[in-house]
Amino acid sequence: MERMAADAMSDDNDLTPQEPEAQPSPTEAPAEANPVMELALKDLQQRRDALEAEINELSKRKQQLESELTASFAGQSDAIARRVKGFQEYLGGALQDLVQSVESLELVVQPMVVKPSPLDQQADNGSASGSPEAAPAATAAVADTFRPDEDLIRAALERFLKQPDVYADPWNLRRSVDAKDIALLEDWFFNQGGRGAQPSRGTRPRNILASAALIAIIGELYGDQFQCLVLAGGPERLGEWRRGLQDALGLGREDFGPSSGIVLFERPEALVERADRLEERGEVPLILIDAAERSVDIPVLQFPLWLAFAAGPGERLDDDNLL
Repeated sequence: MERMAADAMSDDNDLTPQEPEAQPSPTEAPAEANPVMELALKDLQQRRDALEAEINELSKRKQQLESELTASFAGQSDAIARRVKGFQEYLGGALQDLVQSVESLELVVQPMVVKPSPLDQQADNGSASGSPEAAPAATAAVADTFRPDEDLIRAALERFLKQPDVYADPWNLRRSVDAKDIALLEDWFFNQGGRGAQPSRGTRPRNILASAALIAIIGELYGDQFQCLVLAGGPERLGEWRRGLQDALGLGREDFGPSSGIVLFERPEALVERADRLEERGEVPLILIDAAERSVDIPVLQFPLWLAFAAGPGERLDDDNLL
């Protein structure tokens, strides 16, 4: 019996199914595919390295350009601005001088025609009548030119004697004058009627100061309907007039020029031509003649407002030594 049982168990063991052998996974790549993948990964890595190197190079170039641009603009902009400003001022002055030179050119020589003023005509009519009262009447007519505005003129002269107003508006006197300047202007206004010569105050700056006071008063009387014409034969003298009037009246360089309030002349012919054009437009020329001028040209005498400074012997000698 035991032997039969053992044989039965042995048979059962023989009938037990055996486990199948392990098969390779379908997901595993064949061995021969690995070299291709490695080559692709290596190529991608090389491209990535090249792109990173190029990006780094561009970043460095960008930083270099930004630093150069910053240094060029911030470091040199101030110097460039100063050069441009200086050239602008030089160009403005050169163009203004050129305009004045063209203004003084005598392109067509025309015969000079002297037009007598109405006051001269009144004097001639009085002389022709033979009346002994004619000459005094003509003189009185000349002297009465500014009588209607006497109160305004005397108030301005009295104001000029006080402390200078350094903050006054342009075209108003910013300096004070003395009693001798006031006496000179009163004689010119109320005895000469705005047309005549006056003794020099001894120096050109003093004459310029008295002229600045005169310009300020004429500006109150005529407003924008007048232009001041200064005759001083020489660039140095004209430079003194420009600087003196700028300081006394608070003016700028733009106030000197053919279309501005004050025009400077070296030659009397150009001044007379300018004054004629002003009268044709209905404006009033105010002519100021420097003490260095030896004489007053006859055509100047026809205009209603002119003041010539007569230099003393010592002053004229000092001025000639500067030439």
